[in-house]
Amino acid sequence: MPAPGDSATHGAFQRLQKRLGAVYALNSPESTVPHVVVALPSFSVGESLLSHYRSRLAALEHRFLCSLLMLRIPTARLVYFCSAEPDAAVIDHYLALLPESLDASDRFHLVVVDDRSARPVATKLLERPDVLADVTRWIGDDPAFIEPWNVAEPEQQLALALELPINGSAPDLWPLGFKSSGRKLFRDAGVPIPPGLEDLTTVSDAVGAIEQLRTGHPDTPAVILKHDDSASGDGNAVIHTDDLEPPGALAARRRLRSRINSLEPWYLDELEKGFVAESRIVGEQFSSPSAQVEIRPDGSAVVLSTHEQILGDDGQVYLGCRFPADPSYAPELGAHALAAARVLGERGAQGRAGIDFVTARSGDEPWSTHAIEINLRKPGTTHPYTVLRHLAPGRYDVKTGCYTDDTGVSKHYVASDNLVDENWTGIPEADVIAAFGQAGISFDPTTRTGVVPHMLSCLAIDGRFGITAVGNSAAHADELQQATISAMHDLVATFS
Repeated sequence: MPAPGDSATHGAFQRLQKRLGAVYALNSPESTVPHVVVALPSFSVGESLLSHYRSRLAALEHRFLCSLLMLRIPTARLVYFCSAEPDAAVIDHYLALLPESLDASDRFHLVVVDDRSARPVATKLLERPDVLADVTRWIGDDPAFIEPWNVAEPEQQLALALELPINGSAPDLWPLGFKSSGRKLFRDAGVPIPPGLEDLTTVSDAVGAIEQLRTGHPDTPAVILKHDDSASGDGNAVIHTDDLEPPGALAARRRLRSRINSLEPWYLDELEKGFVAESRIVGEQFSSPSAQVEIRPDGSAVVLSTHEQILGDDGQVYLGCRFPADPSYAPELGAHALAAARVLGERGAQGRAGIDFVTARSGDEPWSTHAIEINLRKPGTTHPYTVLRHLAPGRYDVKTGCYTDDTGVSKHYVASDNLVDENWTGIPEADVIAAFGQAGISFDPTTRTGVVPHMLSCLAIDGRFGITAVGNSAAHADELQQATISAMHDLVATFS
């Protein structure tokens, strides 16, 4: 196999990827051709992001056990790679959501490398040629492709080792998702962006950029510095400017420099690798929606969904989402996301991507929408949307911003990876699933409403897990999430 990053690797990967289109097209409910999907929740991320999730990486891999629901396609088989054994009760719960007549369990092959080190599962698999040989035998002669979380060198090397195309962008395209590159791509696509500057590398650059933004936009209350190569708000720092002397004043520049230099040392080190500075968008009403797009192997693009992102108290870190986004601006989000996705496709990107926005307005003004980020990987909205599209299949209408299932019923959900309470730490996963059933909130395939849990293995780490709560209205979905929390508190009480 060629060495990572050399021209031979690039050529071999390009040849391999030419096979993707044909097998990708097979993975639909109408398919009559046997095929295999290899789910690869392999997280190749930077050290700063890894430092926040190191202890939870194996549990985060389990979020994508929702891939089991893809087995509603009768001709599909599924290989699922992960670093730690999922609880059997979780596997059984997902399979029970599918009709028994599908014999889904017979078409599922779980591969556990049993290695909880904070490395991508692709790297661990490359050290196990025996495991890869077993997977190759299980796939046999059926056409197959890899469905990854992202594609960096480890995932590319695994694709080459398995000789399977992968539904993601080549590693050399990864910089398309950097903050500076994203601002340029949005401009090329005609998508509005916040006032800002890109391709910055020093504290002096940051001070100069903030002063320039304050001069051009005097009402700017804060400027956000964003590392080029970062995700989930991890590389963002808010620099408040509303208490400073007028732009250009020496005292203002000194105070700005002091505020930036007071950031954590690791953050300042990452600034040197590249960052952007953007005016913080504000209004009496404010939201941080996103769109999820799929760039097909032929370069065409489709908008799958729009979401309202649920962010932490600082407004920067992703915690969960609501679907769909507010219909008053969801069609605009869809149009902007499609424009950006088409440019990404023209530049060779493929697979899933997320486009993040901010929207704001004051009084009766129209919403003002700006694109702020490209996630050239599966975004955090992927697994809840996977649950919906397989358990309540239907169509998201980009023009109206609404989702209707194939029986004509409108569907909504609220999803989170961060339902957490230290009192939940160590609760057995099977007990949680049983408690949801007793509370009457488990997903019901007949009504197509209810709660589907994920990441239950994180309960053993810090009392955290996630859900997708599907309802027939936004209020219904919220009620199901609150009922989930109540069911957990009731469960804790049984251990007292």
